[in-house]
Amino acid sequence: QVQLVESGGGLVQAGDSLRLSCAASGRTFSSSVMGWFRQAPGKEREFVAGISWSGGSTYYADSVKGRFTISRDNTKNLVTLQMNSLKPEDTAVYYCAADGRHPVSYSARSYDYWGQGTQVTVSS
Repeated sequence: QVQLVESGGGLVQAGDSLRLSCAASGRTFSSSVMGWFRQAPGKEREFVAGISWSGGSTYYADSVKGRFTISRDNTKNLVTLQMNSLKPEDTAVYYCAADGRHPVSYSARSYDYWGQGTQVTVSS
């Protein structure tokens, strides 16, 4: 079992940066694949970034590649998403998710545990 709590969201202007954090509790965190997803009003939840259990492999949606960076610290049970050069289209609720059963997946259905989400709003 893994419990996840996101923080770091807020209101920023286009071009600004934000750093989201996901604090995890539970013994299986270090063996879990972690992902960040986002959901804008009226849209489906979409994959943003994922990281393998060791942190050695990372994956990004094309829309954020080169602007966002996912990382993890297994000694602190922490996953972060550094978001640079933010755009209004990045506005969404961002969710942290954990999957202890599969390699990194772009599908939300593969993830067993979810945080409550944190709002990111980017104004133009």
